[in-house]
Amino acid sequence: MLYRNAWVTTHTIDDETVIDIAASGRCRWKIENENNNVLKNYGYYFDHNFGCGQQHLANLMATLVLLAYLLYTTLDWVDTYYRTVRGLLPSRRIFFEHLRALAVFSSRRHWGHLMRFMVKGLNGTIPGTG
Repeated sequence: MLYRNAWVTTHTIDDETVIDIAASGRCRWKIENENNNVLKNYGYYFDHNFGCGQQHLANLMATLVLLAYLLYTTLDWVDTYYRTVRGLLPSRRIFFEHLRALAVFSSRRHWGHLMRFMVKGLNGTIPGTG
């Protein structure tokens, strides 16, 4: 069976470049689908309903959701405490429930204090600190 598909690219496709271009396209498709899946199904509620707002409300809400996703993705890369707390809890929803309760009933000075408090409360350890 011959594989058939359509590609949109500005690169010249020939016998030498077709394999690399196809691999790049598949990689991009995988990344986009995984991110869209997280935005839709794992706590961000990013769905088609963002197209029904008054004037610019839908765009504003979609932008805020994407900014939240960017923030928490960046935190996962750079904040060891955040990554540890997220790993100790079973789901993102549970993490946000804990975070919401602590934000209401606790007066932590900054994010680092809050994350250290959560790690300690969950009996976790930070990698590299013993």
